[in-house]
Amino acid sequence: MTKCTTLDVSRYVCTKHQEALKVGMRFKMGDDLDEYIDITTNLYGKSPTFPKFRPDCSRIEPGRAFWIIGEDQSDKIAHVQALRVDDLTTTTLAEHLESLKACYADPKNQAGSGSSCACHAPTARKITGVVAYHGDLWLRDDFRGKGLAGILAGIAFGLALAKWSPDFIYALVPSWLIERGIADQYGYLHREAHGSILSLPERGIEDDDWLIWITRPELFQLIKRTTTEMPVSSPS
Repeated sequence: MTKCTTLDVSRYVCTKHQEALKVGMRFKMGDDLDEYIDITTNLYGKSPTFPKFRPDCSRIEPGRAFWIIGEDQSDKIAHVQALRVDDLTTTTLAEHLESLKACYADPKNQAGSGSSCACHAPTARKITGVVAYHGDLWLRDDFRGKGLAGILAGIAFGLALAKWSPDFIYALVPSWLIERGIADQYGYLHREAHGSILSLPERGIEDDDWLIWITRPELFQLIKRTTTEMPVSSPS
């Protein structure tokens, strides 16, 4: 099986960052989700952050989540995304989603009346182990159409691999991202419909999202292929 060294992952993330700098975006990251909510709450055009990344809803232990923010050359926020990791070694992704534990630390007492989640993606019943969720991705209008989808996801993949080495990284996306090919640009290799039919009436959420995912060996191959193709710089 193809494996990556720490240097491979570092070079991969640095390459993606350099590509982003060429279109005028630089990044910073953090792991304080209260700070993240403060930053993202008033971003024009961004939907409210789901409970999965809200400390007042989810139980996220220190070191189990991080966020990435992209800024333009005027230090204004142009992009956000977040990741969290869950230990699903004794359960499956489908059970995790359907129990609403992906959204709430205590679904029985926190979820409002009528809240539910159904997962009809067959592979979700086989996804287990250390599983990272990639979500809350937003990009400002003036940066769209510049080929950033793969760059942004690539940075997230590389950092998640370095921090957690998850067995799977997954996202839940609406049908229009599938139809427009944007999910492919992110780098996810698999997709199944009806991955999360989520109803949270108390938050105005009614979604029917696709499950998209990539495995750790596939991520190793992606990073190894990218770093192998990179030109080697001569010392000055």
